[in-house]
Amino acid sequence: MQRTENDPWDVIVIGSGMGGMAAAAALSKAGHKVLLLEQHHTLGGQTHSFSRNGFTWDVGLHYLSCVSPDDRERGLLDWLCDTPMEFVSLGAIYDVIHMKSAEPLLLSRPYEAQERDLKDRFPDQAEAIEAWTRALREGRETVMKATSTRAMPEILGDVLYWWNRRTIEKWVARTTKEVIDELTDDPELAAVMAAQWGDHGGRPSRASFAMHALISASYLVSGSWYPMGGSAAFANHIIPTIVRHGGNARAGVRVDKLLLDGDTVEGVRTADGFEIRANAVVSDIGARETIDTLLPEGCGHDDWKAKIRALPSSIAHFTLFLGFEGDIEAAGASKANHWIFPTGESDVVWTDVPDGAPPHMTVSIGSLKNPAHDPGSRQKHTGQLLVWADWASVDQWADRPAGARGDDYAAFKRRVEESLMAMFERHFPDLAKLVVHRELATPLSTVTFTRHREGAFYGLDVTPERVMCDGLRAKTPIAGLYLAGQDVLSPGIPGALWGGLLAAASVDAKVYRHLRGWMAKWRNISNQRNMSLPSCAEADVRAKIAEGPHCPYSRAKC
Repeated sequence: MQRTENDPWDVIVIGSGMGGMAAAAALSKAGHKVLLLEQHHTLGGQTHSFSRNGFTWDVGLHYLSCVSPDDRERGLLDWLCDTPMEFVSLGAIYDVIHMKSAEPLLLSRPYEAQERDLKDRFPDQAEAIEAWTRALREGRETVMKATSTRAMPEILGDVLYWWNRRTIEKWVARTTKEVIDELTDDPELAAVMAAQWGDHGGRPSRASFAMHALISASYLVSGSWYPMGGSAAFANHIIPTIVRHGGNARAGVRVDKLLLDGDTVEGVRTADGFEIRANAVVSDIGARETIDTLLPEGCGHDDWKAKIRALPSSIAHFTLFLGFEGDIEAAGASKANHWIFPTGESDVVWTDVPDGAPPHMTVSIGSLKNPAHDPGSRQKHTGQLLVWADWASVDQWADRPAGARGDDYAAFKRRVEESLMAMFERHFPDLAKLVVHRELATPLSTVTFTRHREGAFYGLDVTPERVMCDGLRAKTPIAGLYLAGQDVLSPGIPGALWGGLLAAASVDAKVYRHLRGWMAKWRNISNQRNMSLPSCAEADVRAKIAEGPHCPYSRAKC
């Protein structure tokens, strides 16, 4: 750290999540000397992995959209990575919805396929289902226009809002529940339409419909994917870009405060007391967390701070990490995620933890999605059980450090594990018999590793007010301070990727020129690749790509 402190840095990036890594790599490629700092002992933020007893889990990734061979995000990742990442399709069926005791509903892509899935289950709701498809398309397009203002001067953003005000008011300003209630009075169909809200963390009664459309429809447009080697592949491929261009990335370094010279940020002070100077600082730890934990008192810009502090945090969660041994596919495991709602309602969180039964659960088997996973002779596999819950369930232990929360907290965690396993056993009895290891993460774990207020997995909640908040720009009103990550644009890895790139381009406009040059080159490569395909309809090619590893048109051939 002494050498790091004395080295001259152009930019310091705080937090090594997707947004932080993207900002650091983009600025490195634009000629800046960048220092990336991460408080956790492993780089990658919520894309990192951890291991226990021969099992490895991806912390925050269950599947991924926007990385098909033709997606812009795929091209952007190729530019950021020292060597290109590989992604594998999870197939046409990516989510399975369980409502009460009804037959599980398999959801497939693209739009037309999912419309057919819903019509088969709800034949008398055809008109509502078609209207839902149109709403997803229009909502997704609208929010992409609305959030593009994050990289614009304020006056241009105001003009864009005025120009699109009608569609913004129709799709962005209304909640998911309001849109669904206008389309159908069938409670089960309504619950299914809203069921995937966990992909962005915004409850249907609170989330902007346009944000729900942006995230949910992204899987219908570009499919469901998983990185070869698991989510740790992001850090493994992006961090070397930073280092190769003269930068550095350090884990286990907690930034305590930002250093200001008058009204301008000029560096950071670490928890160990080191002061590191730079011309610009990019924060990837969250907008509210940046204001509340990093800015010194009395630095001004109270109106901007108040706008962000007025926005609520997203939902908290419990995750039970499972280790299996045996033939899990024969026992009912698959690549698709399972969304379980035993009450038939999807706008629910676990409020009576741990006494009551969870009102929902998401089951994800990560090892089946990763072709690089080697189960070995003992057929080791990993999975996760995720349940959304209130922060209040763990608030009484929030002031105690990890490892010092007492026997009552340990007993609480055991009861949570038992409740989650009991629900899992009811739906996957054969699979539950193969569990040989389990480990619980609570909302307090999220605070420990991300510093997010009240364990908010997705940062700020995706309410209409958050989507339209002009305080969430990459360039803050404090000179030299920039925001990256999910809060700038949208939740999830693609949203954090864009947030990081917007931050980098706000630091130095040359990043835009580098991006334009690369994307033009990448589009030519993509066009040549597509021209070499056998003669068939584009839709047929996309369908074949979505079929997964047995597709005759693999990425190598495409």
